[in-house]
Amino acid sequence: MGYWLAASRTCQEGAFLKRFDARFWTVDFPRPMMASVVTTGPHSLRADAVFYRKSDLAGLIWWSEDRYDHPLLAYETDRDFRRCTLRFRWRSAGVVPLDALHGPTLTIEGRDEAGVARSWYVRLWNYAVGASDDAVVTLDFAGLESGFALPGELVWAGDVDRMFISLVPPGYDEAGGDLAAPVEGWTELSEIACEGSGSVLAIGDVLVPAHALRIATGYDDAYNVTPERLLRNMAGLGYRGLINHYLGMSHYFRLSSGEVTLTGGALNAPCAAWHADFAARAKALGYELILSLSYELFDEHCPEDWKQRAADGSPALTGWVPPSTLLSPANGTAMAYLQAVALAFAGIADAAGLRVRFQVGEPWWWVAAGGSLCVHDVAALAAAGGVPSDAQAGAMLAESTAALSGAVKAAHADAETLLLVYLPTVRGREEALVPIDWASPAFDVLQLEDYEWVTAGDTGASARGAATVTARLGYAPDRQHYLSGFVLRPEDRAQWAPIGGAIAAAEERGVAERFVWALPQVIRDGFTWFDEEDDVEAFADVAFPLEIGREASVEAETSTAIAAGAGGAEQRNAEWAEARLHFDAGPGVRSEADLGALLAFFRARRGPAQAFRFRDPLDDSSNGLAGLPGPLDQLLGAGDGVRTTFPLVKDYEGVARRITRPVAGSVRVAVDGAETSAWTLGASGVVILDEAPGEGVEVAAGYRFDVPVRFAEDRLSINRATFLAGEAVSVPLVEVRE
Repeated sequence: MGYWLAASRTCQEGAFLKRFDARFWTVDFPRPMMASVVTTGPHSLRADAVFYRKSDLAGLIWWSEDRYDHPLLAYETDRDFRRCTLRFRWRSAGVVPLDALHGPTLTIEGRDEAGVARSWYVRLWNYAVGASDDAVVTLDFAGLESGFALPGELVWAGDVDRMFISLVPPGYDEAGGDLAAPVEGWTELSEIACEGSGSVLAIGDVLVPAHALRIATGYDDAYNVTPERLLRNMAGLGYRGLINHYLGMSHYFRLSSGEVTLTGGALNAPCAAWHADFAARAKALGYELILSLSYELFDEHCPEDWKQRAADGSPALTGWVPPSTLLSPANGTAMAYLQAVALAFAGIADAAGLRVRFQVGEPWWWVAAGGSLCVHDVAALAAAGGVPSDAQAGAMLAESTAALSGAVKAAHADAETLLLVYLPTVRGREEALVPIDWASPAFDVLQLEDYEWVTAGDTGASARGAATVTARLGYAPDRQHYLSGFVLRPEDRAQWAPIGGAIAAAEERGVAERFVWALPQVIRDGFTWFDEEDDVEAFADVAFPLEIGREASVEAETSTAIAAGAGGAEQRNAEWAEARLHFDAGPGVRSEADLGALLAFFRARRGPAQAFRFRDPLDDSSNGLAGLPGPLDQLLGAGDGVRTTFPLVKDYEGVARRITRPVAGSVRVAVDGAETSAWTLGASGVVILDEAPGEGVEVAAGYRFDVPVRFAEDRLSINRATFLAGEAVSVPLVEVRE
């Protein structure tokens, strides 16, 4: 398995599309209103909106630069629209009509002929034929005029960043104020056609081969794009099977007087429309959806008595801006609300013909600064008769998750239930945060996530956390999923390397499914995953027959570029960081039985296709060339209070050699000069300490080791007659870099 961070499309497959393709419009708006856009046909789209304030305004947006597709799938940037004519049929209801004041307006943002940034406002009614709620609009960008009435100021559309059509509620007032009641509106653009010599754009048409990695996404990240566009990225990047879809915490709810409500249903109309389209399209493409609902809710609209609270009475708030809060598992009204939301989403999946797969996403008591739990809300204090103990807090949490998943099961008998545990939050607080009532078979699948440790490179904490929760809850690896990390900031793209390593480690643990979180970061950074051919990089953890190998000859190879000047002075550049070893194991072949063993081993490895262990007859110990290993032989590094993983290395007068194949049972470890047993040996010769050593504390180790090698050639030539006559066999081997 491997990955590539693609910056742009180069030699990959491409195609063409017409500008204003229905799939690539987006929508956006200010809180608290909500809106969504879906495609209703090859050349049509529908935008749904719910307005709460008189000043609410949604924009139906076309971007000149593709901001929402993977680099291998994005359309080209072309800011010049002067050679384009856009035509569409407009239909609407619940929004200000075309002919009214504040009616739908095309705002064009860019620069004028002098390069000065500015905007133009094109009233669509000026270019419409038909009724105010059902008309054909034709926009020739070479001759558009800005203003309420024609004639107006000529628009220069040669350098456009984006354009958007504004949608506002009846009674729109820039001054603001609440509407008497929420207003639901919709707009449909159909028969979309773009003509002219500038109407065609190049677009990526890549189809990465299907692979075993799954994808996770979330509505809070994808609310503004069409589901068809979202799924196009997933399919194009090779993701198949399951989609882990986080339902979010800030875009699905209905509001009444500024607080979430179940009046009229659990979901607002734009969210319901988007998810119905998403589920139907996922089903048609052969995907299955895991619907993930957490205990997190946008703080501004959460009732105060629903919130978890710290000892000082302050609400549990996340670090997002603006913040979300955590619902108290002890609050019956809050939990009933979550159940209603879960049932609404489950109903959408069921209506699309999907099996309901419902994940209780990261249910937890929020951990406040200093490590205390936010268990001081009124409901929790009342249920426990005081401040809840960890056991009482855990029991409340388990009872609430059982009720939530049970409500889904009661409505959909064949539903699969999943539980997501975020490992970094629970370390040392398992009784409260991983209640024993979650143990198998309380849920069908246990999902584990630990991106905070992964992106920090703390593989030791990841391994221990997974082992601890697995042992506590008893879900076999084939009933587990693993969600690897995501890269929060684009400048931290290097974190994809440990994320890829964590995915590989989860595969070694034998988990049933592995997910990368999440699609927006995958798209932003060009993350492209592919499954490598097993035979190409495979390593068989078996040893070359030791007795045959003991007499091997050894060669050490380096690569040095040497340039000689006219006067004979040389400049030398070492192109390899360390030497690469070559062996010839032929001298150890002493009998026909050895020949048979050698041939069998060669066939089993399929020649050079599969690497294996080889014991260097001259250098197989951390203590000199061949001495008995001791725990202080080789310095692995110094602690920093966080790091727990220390790869094995051997020092050759200042040149460090990475040791990836230590001999089982031979490794000894010392921390701060004293041998310790508080460690485990991870894959590729990595020592994982149980606790992170303090700042500057030295970690050392001793060991015996093998060299990873492969056969150097596709052929192994043996002549029995000449061998019996005393001619040595040649068995060339070459070291493999890991």
